[in-house]
Amino acid sequence: MAATSATTFSIGSTCPKVGQLMQSKAVIIKLNSKNCLRSFSGLKASNSVSCESESSFLGSESCIALNRSYKGKVQKHKERSYSYVQPLASYKVAILGAAGGIGQPLALLVKMSPLVSSLNLYDIANVKGVAADLSHCNTPSRVADFTGNSELADCLKGANIVVIPAGVPRKPGMTRDDLFNINANIVKTLVEAVADNCPDAFIHIISNPVNSTVPIAAEVLKQKGVYDPKKLFGVTTLDVVRANTFVAQKKNLKLIDVDVPVIGGHAGITILPLLSKTKPSVTFTDEEVEELTVRIQNAGTEVVEAKAGAGSATLSMAYAAARFVESSLRALDGDTDVYECSYIQSELTELPFFASRIKLGRKGVEAVISSEVGELTEYEHKALEALKPELKASIEKGVAFVEKQPVPA
Repeated sequence: MAATSATTFSIGSTCPKVGQLMQSKAVIIKLNSKNCLRSFSGLKASNSVSCESESSFLGSESCIALNRSYKGKVQKHKERSYSYVQPLASYKVAILGAAGGIGQPLALLVKMSPLVSSLNLYDIANVKGVAADLSHCNTPSRVADFTGNSELADCLKGANIVVIPAGVPRKPGMTRDDLFNINANIVKTLVEAVADNCPDAFIHIISNPVNSTVPIAAEVLKQKGVYDPKKLFGVTTLDVVRANTFVAQKKNLKLIDVDVPVIGGHAGITILPLLSKTKPSVTFTDEEVEELTVRIQNAGTEVVEAKAGAGSATLSMAYAAARFVESSLRALDGDTDVYECSYIQSELTELPFFASRIKLGRKGVEAVISSEVGELTEYEHKALEALKPELKASIEKGVAFVEKQPVPA
């Protein structure tokens, strides 16, 4: 599973550390100090790169991708030899809703990926300034802005990954279900455009309520005749991130080592952390299981209330979404060891959509890891049965929404 962390870059023996991005172990990228750098783009430079890490912001396996993304060339200039690099990143990511509370920090994190060559930002307003701001970051990807429906198609053409955080945020007292009517229409419109302009792209749905918006996206794609269930994902990574964080805090564990699978859906009791499957193996009392499960399920409300009307969980959601984007990029780039939890079309239960651990590959979902849903504790089994009716209702609500509003050809 991808891990996120601090990243440290050192050039020769003199370059200082460049900003710690996330909490975790550092990645040291050593560049040959005997060569002068003809160009330095921040995340990419040098003709010889060595990664030393157990994990990084990009995930431990991403070090391989990072190494592959460098290509050194030597060019003579007068009597001195200069070493410089040409980034080989070739993936285009489009973020729909890039000017919002999630979209902006998400765009910044995606801009840092060495696997992204083009970053297209779309929103109905205020996206031009976001793009201009990000374009000053000295990372390889080129940033372009697109505003309004008339520019949506151009934003999507050729995209390998489309991330949809567009929608209104939750406010105090508002449930995810209260968001449905507004966000359902937004997701429907955007996915129609994806179907018309980049039907082969991985689609990452963040817009809440995810339990319903993913089925909406699926129905739109079906009506458009381009549905590939292996490439449609509900981003539930935030539930995993929270579970890992809370468990590490509760048990005084090293955060980078903690991995808690989360199954079900992405709202309230449909979020089911499988604490019995926690790695490293750890023992919980019944009281701890209850406390942690409830906190993970209600963590979004915890943030909404703390912000007191000023927004919802935007930064942690952007962090989690960036992790899922990076995992998808690594899978597209040929990494064969990429695992994440995601809400997808599934046959794991009797429900048509269900979140569980999956293996990602170049064509999307390569395998569903069914073993984690077996041999549940009594508490987890009861919780699983309890969430099914609510999740089923959310799925049916999404399907019914599209059936009432047919997609134009």
